[in-house]
Amino acid sequence: MNIMYLLITIAVVIFLMGIRIVRPTHRGLIERLGKYNRFANAGFNWLMPVVERIYQINTTEQMVDAEPQEIITNDNLNAKVDAQVYFKVKPDEESVKSSTYNVYSYQYQIVNLARTTLRNIIGTLTLKSANSERGKINAELHNTLMQETASWGIEIVRTELKEIDPPKDVQETMNKVVKAENEKIAAIDYATATETAADGQKRAEIKKAEGIKQARILQAEGEAEAIRLVNEAAEKYFIGNAQVLRKLETVEKSLENNAKIVVPANTELVNVIGELAGVLPLKRTEAK
Repeated sequence: MNIMYLLITIAVVIFLMGIRIVRPTHRGLIERLGKYNRFANAGFNWLMPVVERIYQINTTEQMVDAEPQEIITNDNLNAKVDAQVYFKVKPDEESVKSSTYNVYSYQYQIVNLARTTLRNIIGTLTLKSANSERGKINAELHNTLMQETASWGIEIVRTELKEIDPPKDVQETMNKVVKAENEKIAAIDYATATETAADGQKRAEIKKAEGIKQARILQAEGEAEAIRLVNEAAEKYFIGNAQVLRKLETVEKSLENNAKIVVPANTELVNVIGELAGVLPLKRTEAK
């Protein structure tokens, strides 16, 4: 009876020792005596103590930093370049096995591969083009890593350039150039605005002058039409005195403000004024 209890106790202890729980974010590889035996999914798994061993692999998205490095660009400038690589181990059995048995340390390998690839890519570009073509560099880096890690059982999710910094003196020069370009653009915009305002004012003055011209033309046409009508009336009712009547109208307008006008005595206008006033002009007697 004691032997039975002892055997049951040993069996329970062995069972408890062999229990392994795999988290949902991991997958497991179970080896028996140093040789791959089976795949462990998330949840409860039991191993034979001492004989079997489990290796759990994280299958969530991870990030590694490629670490800053000095890269000589195509225009012989030392640029400080840093990048980040986001990846994950595929959760299927073959991918998990590949990430463990086909590569010694995929994180370390990815970092060095990314650094080498960045040197090859940026070494063919100038510093200016490298800064303006970050998307292209990211795409090339991502494609290269995908091809090189195809047998590792991992997926390169994305790559991102953190920085492409030129030397300090070059950065200062670039800042001055950018400032000068911005000032130039501002000056051009101001000149354009001033020119536009001047053109607007010029057009306004032209419109105003055209208006004044048109008004004067209409006024002159009106006066001419008035003279024509007066002349016709004068010829009809005052035959032969049309011009005198026009002169009289002019004198009448001039006398509205009590102005004094000298009229030559020998003109017909004197006779007309006299007749209107009921006074006949005196005739000069000739000396004998």
